[in-house]
Amino acid sequence: MVDSWSLLHAQVHQTLRQRRLLKKGQHLLVAVSGGQDSLCLIKLLLDLRSRWEWQIAIAHCDHRWSSDVGIADHVEKLAHQWEIPFYLKIAEQINETEAAAREWRYQMLIEIAGEKGFEVIVTGHTKSDRAETFLYNLFRGAGADGLSALSWKRSLTKEIQLVRPLLNVSRSQTGEFCLQFQLPIWEDAANQNLKYARNRIRNDLLPYLQTHFNPQVETTLAQTAELLRADVEYLEASASELLEQATIDIASLNRLYLRRAPLCLQRRVVRQFLQKHLNKAPTFKQVEAITNLINAPNRTRTPPFPGGTVAEVQGDWIKLL
Repeated sequence: MVDSWSLLHAQVHQTLRQRRLLKKGQHLLVAVSGGQDSLCLIKLLLDLRSRWEWQIAIAHCDHRWSSDVGIADHVEKLAHQWEIPFYLKIAEQINETEAAAREWRYQMLIEIAGEKGFEVIVTGHTKSDRAETFLYNLFRGAGADGLSALSWKRSLTKEIQLVRPLLNVSRSQTGEFCLQFQLPIWEDAANQNLKYARNRIRNDLLPYLQTHFNPQVETTLAQTAELLRADVEYLEASASELLEQATIDIASLNRLYLRRAPLCLQRRVVRQFLQKHLNKAPTFKQVEAITNLINAPNRTRTPPFPGGTVAEVQGDWIKLL
């Protein structure tokens, strides 16, 4: 269905090959909101399909916000026009916060992919989204993991991968692409609602930074996120190895092994250790409480964790009690 071959077609095709994001013949579930980024994404993938032999379908998640009325029908018509399967999930209750909406959306995409046999979920996150996420997480006090949160590829389950092929493409590029190919963008009024922090970053902060500090601020922030992502992957792998060496049972950490490691690895080992026991991401305060035990006197304890568990120094070991 290629009308013409644009520079963006070539760029994304090259990105997919260089980064090995997708393979030939895969079944792709493409998340389409109706906005310019997702329309640009689905058009690119459909145009590249003959070269990659993909099976493609569209998934749309309806949050039942007032601004969502009509979007699902609009996206479904496009799917029928392109002669590809369309899957719809409608929220049973309205998610009021950005975080809750995002979590529900990913749950629904995983559910569809699992039910219909898709190996990959593809989203239209861009370089602009990466810059916004960097700032959003910076203001929340995130470390390198949060600042590099939008990665090119990650596992959602053992069977399903999430892929973001447009992370080196700006929102202005996706807009120009949609104009060039006359794609019917659905302008979502919710994107202008300044009660959401991301919208304030997008509509107020980034334009201010571009005007008064650096016209290429989106690119520089995205590049910083890319550099941090490589660091995070290396450190996480190193911390996993050290955690395995420093544990004889799931509830104990050997302080002698941890003392040999730099502080950044100590914190990551402790965080991975706590993640297994708390079943959720530990807070900075919780990680620091156990990290401080690495060199603390015998019988030193942390304040109680959720559920009443405490960590205590017992000789060369930190034990959860």
